[in-house]
Amino acid sequence: MRQPVQMLIERYQNSLFVAAFQICKNREDAEDVVQDTFIQYIATKKEYESEEHIRAWLLRVAINKAKNVNLSFWHRNRQPLEDYIETLTFETKEDGELFETVLRLPEKYRIVIHLFYYEEYSVQEIAGVLKLSESNVKVRLTRGRKMLKDALKEEWEDDK
Repeated sequence: MRQPVQMLIERYQNSLFVAAFQICKNREDAEDVVQDTFIQYIATKKEYESEEHIRAWLLRVAINKAKNVNLSFWHRNRQPLEDYIETLTFETKEDGELFETVLRLPEKYRIVIHLFYYEEYSVQEIAGVLKLSESNVKVRLTRGRKMLKDALKEEWEDDK
């Protein structure tokens, strides 16, 4: 017996998510587990005895995948951003504060600021890497600098 995947998703997606979430304790990982479980169902050409057998199989696969996520090297070795920043060394306290401020920028500005100042790429090279026009890179650099200036100005005013 095989059931259409769309029907199984409608019936069991939520219960698979809850089971995966109980193990992963992370929404994104649990969602990935659910997706991977349905992909494995599609890839497996196995015939099942009944719908209960399918449900039990889906739950077992989801639970095993969630456990595998927790055992993965990446999952075991990740750490909060604040802890990672503490492991970095900067010449001055201000350099560290600047780095943290750059990390708080929206991604599209953070990337160009990082590539330009920390990796010393030219505007032309950044445009090539990110597949953007040079003028777009310049706009993002300008806006990112303004955001940094405003954020740092605010921090310095708070320190007074």
